[in-house]
Amino acid sequence: MATTTQTLPPQTRIDYAGTLTGRAKAVILVGVLLGLLLAALDQTIVSTAMPRIVAELQGIDLLSWVTTAYLLASTAMVPIYGKLSDLYGRKIILMFGIVLFLAGSVLCGIAPTMVMLVVFRAVQGLGAAALTSTAFAVPADLFVPAERPRYQGIFMGVFGLASVIGPFVGGLLTDGPGWRWVFYVNLPLGLLALAFIAAKMPRMHSGLRTPIDYLGAAALMLMVVPLLLALTLDKAAHAWGSPLIVGLFVLALVGLALFVLVERRAAGPIIPLKLFRIRSFSLINLVSPMIGACLFTAVLFLSLFLVNVLGVSATSAGSTLIPLMGGMVLSSIVSSQVVQRLGRYKLMILGGMLLVAAGFWWLTMLDTTTTLGGVRWRMIVLGVGLGPVMPTLTLALQNAVPFENIGAATAARQFFQQLGQVLGAAVFGAILTTSLTQSIDANLAPIKAKLPAELAAQFDTSKLKNGNATGEGAAGAPVPIEQRIESQVKQRFDQQRALLASAIRDNDPAAVQALLGSPQTPEQLRALLRAGIPAAARAQVLAQANAQLDTAQAGALAQGLALGQQVSGAVKQAFTDSVTQIYWYTIPLVLLAFLIALFIPELPLRRTNSPATVVAIE
Repeated sequence: MATTTQTLPPQTRIDYAGTLTGRAKAVILVGVLLGLLLAALDQTIVSTAMPRIVAELQGIDLLSWVTTAYLLASTAMVPIYGKLSDLYGRKIILMFGIVLFLAGSVLCGIAPTMVMLVVFRAVQGLGAAALTSTAFAVPADLFVPAERPRYQGIFMGVFGLASVIGPFVGGLLTDGPGWRWVFYVNLPLGLLALAFIAAKMPRMHSGLRTPIDYLGAAALMLMVVPLLLALTLDKAAHAWGSPLIVGLFVLALVGLALFVLVERRAAGPIIPLKLFRIRSFSLINLVSPMIGACLFTAVLFLSLFLVNVLGVSATSAGSTLIPLMGGMVLSSIVSSQVVQRLGRYKLMILGGMLLVAAGFWWLTMLDTTTTLGGVRWRMIVLGVGLGPVMPTLTLALQNAVPFENIGAATAARQFFQQLGQVLGAAVFGAILTTSLTQSIDANLAPIKAKLPAELAAQFDTSKLKNGNATGEGAAGAPVPIEQRIESQVKQRFDQQRALLASAIRDNDPAAVQALLGSPQTPEQLRALLRAGIPAAARAQVLAQANAQLDTAQAGALAQGLALGQQVSGAVKQAFTDSVTQIYWYTIPLVLLAFLIALFIPELPLRRTNSPATVVAIE
């Protein structure tokens, strides 16, 4: 076996970094960023409207599937779009993604049922996958690695902008013309992006001609879709060991085996397996799911703490994540400038991961007395840590792989990161559910022990862990359990007053006595009742009876509020303990990612996209 060194074949990717002018590159970036903003805004706007959507379409059981369907479609298609954009250029895939996304938006807006909304959200997800996978590959087309860092902060800025204006716009549209407009609002921005890209963006075809790997795409779908379904299906209905979940995992393994078999023989594989021989590519794609899981965990479970412990509304909980995005954007821009100047990136990745670990450690210190300001500071630290990590990992990967595989390699990293988000939500969600149930039962046990059996039975753990220790009022503001108890006590005694007035009008002393309860009835009122409630004394009887009910109501209210405070405190502590436990689990995950990242080689940032020499084994 002889080893020879040779250059890549004559068929190589067109180098747009060296052929396009600075003005042309700026125009292309604007078009790509418009498409990326379209996908980023959709997520933040739709989440604000979900309570109203569920109320109108009556589909609470399918609530999670509105997000799951979108995530399934977008995750599964990312590697396929990445490869297609490598073959046919970014422009056609980007435009196709916008058209498909807008079609899904219109269909979501006219959806008559929750089932149809879920289906149409999947259509949106198919379009969004094309937007995001193409957007993150375009900087690699336009700029050599040594020039690329300064532009990556702009892409993080788009997500920061979406996180700030999305909830605000979603609230205005939901409270104004209606929730359907959170989907229709995509049309003007999408059509603007489509027209701009069609008119100003060059085709950006790759110059490569390889056959489409249809079998590889089918095998990838066979692997990814059952895997994501197994992870996201409701485990209360389908346990981890149920035949359905086990069968889906087996099907995913079969798909994985077929995918590897097909890709090894394909002329133009979806994910070239040779890339895994590159240490940077393999290690970065091993780290990416861990970072994805950590990011999703921070966002997903913090909202539970904010709503159920601090008692803020769902909208306010969403706005609390703005400091996270602000920290990510700021640190991403600063770190990109540092990498641009020094030409070194590994320190940014490692330092960012240590900051992420510190941020999660600070989150483990959350308690029932933590203020909203304290939570925001923790989010800033976490965001400042994540900001350098995510774009710099992409830069390191793109710098390490052959230029002709940039699209597929970038899409692979995005795919593994999104896969980590799904895994994190599924695994940590299962841990949280178990932990929360146990904590609520343990915290309520001493309270329920002091109550009559029929009253203790009213405290349903399943309702409490779903956030029913507090409810939401008409305006979306949280309603503490103490306030609900006060309302229930008042309603019960108002009903008694109405029945009492009716009994007095009907001259029914026995009914009046039964409503008041004889042990608490004053002697003067008893005498009037024994007299048969004379007509002249009815007003006096009613006044004295209402005074007695007022005293009884005050006593019942005091007892109810004391009980409510105990139950509310127990539930808040359970949520705090369970959420902080999840954050404890993320710290080893971040540190493991840090240890793996230590072995990522720091290659000099290339100053050209010209084909490099490769080692071939004959």
